[in-house]
Amino acid sequence: MDPQARQVRLARGDTLSYDRVIVSPGVDFIWEALPAMARAEAQETVLHAWKAGPQTQQLRAQLEAMPDGGVFVLAIPEAPYRCPPGPYERACQVAAYFKAAKPRSKVLLLDANADVTSKGPLFKKAWSELYKDIIEYRPNSKAVDVDVAGKVVKLEFGDVKGDVLNVLPPMKAGSIAAPFITVNRRWCEVDWISYESKAAQGVHLLGDSLQIAPAMPKSATMANGHGKVCAAAVVSLLNGQPPNPSPTLINTCYSMVSDKLAIHVASVHKYDEKERTMKAVPGSGGVSRAMNELEGVYAMNWARNIWGDALA
Repeated sequence: MDPQARQVRLARGDTLSYDRVIVSPGVDFIWEALPAMARAEAQETVLHAWKAGPQTQQLRAQLEAMPDGGVFVLAIPEAPYRCPPGPYERACQVAAYFKAAKPRSKVLLLDANADVTSKGPLFKKAWSELYKDIIEYRPNSKAVDVDVAGKVVKLEFGDVKGDVLNVLPPMKAGSIAAPFITVNRRWCEVDWISYESKAAQGVHLLGDSLQIAPAMPKSATMANGHGKVCAAAVVSLLNGQPPNPSPTLINTCYSMVSDKLAIHVASVHKYDEKERTMKAVPGSGGVSRAMNELEGVYAMNWARNIWGDALA
């Protein structure tokens, strides 16, 4: 994509000129933050499995092959990263598997952040009540490299060895967004009314690639909302009309903490004209009172609805 010429190069080599284009670049991994992981063969051994597909299947196979009494090490990068509660939910799911099939095994959660980044009290309650002797959580434990052959995660202070390593590198906006990255060489700033890039006129960016507004998560629901607000704004602009000056976004995020029990967080975000950013509406949203099976039913209904909305 050439923001100066306002052209997009297609896969077959042709170029397409545009007045306005909407791009959802997703995220890429910053492999240089973990030098040994820069090699393709290392990435095929120590998995991130952060995008559904072959790697999630491979991670399952590694866990199934791990002996009872083994240690699964999950390393979490510093926020922001795609899906804040995702690593903690994964820890629960692996622990549930161990509890049923490999009760002497452990989950070691190495978090580069000072505390759980989403639904902290609820996750900790689940770990205490459901997986007390299985999950060990260590905050302020930033991975700086990996000994692939030795199955060791190297931390700023000390090393940790495991039987299966699942290392999530730091993240940044996807490569197609490179011309539009404006913050920390990682993220893209936008006008929150139209989602137009602050680096290039006529380019509108969505989803996980954005430099988030205060308290705005990089979640699926939020990205879905970005798309709707942006599309409406682009239609208005193409028709010579101003976009909605006060867009509102609703976020909901469910996490399964067992095969049936779930928790959630919800929030409402509204454009603040004075500060020119999205801000959480005071008193809106909140978190589950407790994990329960009804939340699990709601979680699956949410999933079906968003799949239908986004993919139908």
